[in-house]
Amino acid sequence: MDVFSRTFLPAATEAGLAVQTASRHMPVFRRCVGSGDATILVARCSRPDRPMFGDHLLLLTHRRLVVTRQTRILHRLRLHLNTELRELSHVTWSPDPRLHSVELAATAIDGIRERFLIRTQHPKQVWQFDALFNHAFRTRVRTTRPRVLATVAEPPVALSGWGPPGPVLASSPGG
Repeated sequence: MDVFSRTFLPAATEAGLAVQTASRHMPVFRRCVGSGDATILVARCSRPDRPMFGDHLLLLTHRRLVVTRQTRILHRLRLHLNTELRELSHVTWSPDPRLHSVELAATAIDGIRERFLIRTQHPKQVWQFDALFNHAFRTRVRTTRPRVLATVAEPPVALSGWGPPGPVLASSPGG
């Protein structure tokens, strides 16, 4: 059994999903997530801006965020969002222990702002979700700064008529 399977099933059980529901969504998630990627969170969610759009299931791994949608009438599964965490921008979440919910919002790479409302069974879970989102989005995702992998300098021995006389000094990446 691979890492994804070993971590998805306990997370789905912890979320209170029926075995049939987890089994139904598993093939869609498996196409999106690598076998070596561990599941952080599985949760039912809804879209506050579109409450009649159907039920959603959110999967958060160390590398990806995947959201599926199940239609209300025919119960067909659709992939709603499949993105790497580093491709998300302006990720925010708002824990509300009074309402037993956490609202997660992020801008996808295509510029669309996605919002999901996750309802929990008790206030303690709200803070668990807050800690999981903090771990996934603040400590795991690095800012996108250009990295200098190597500096290329001219050879120290200048050929006659080619390049500046004397040795060439390479500047350091920090300044």
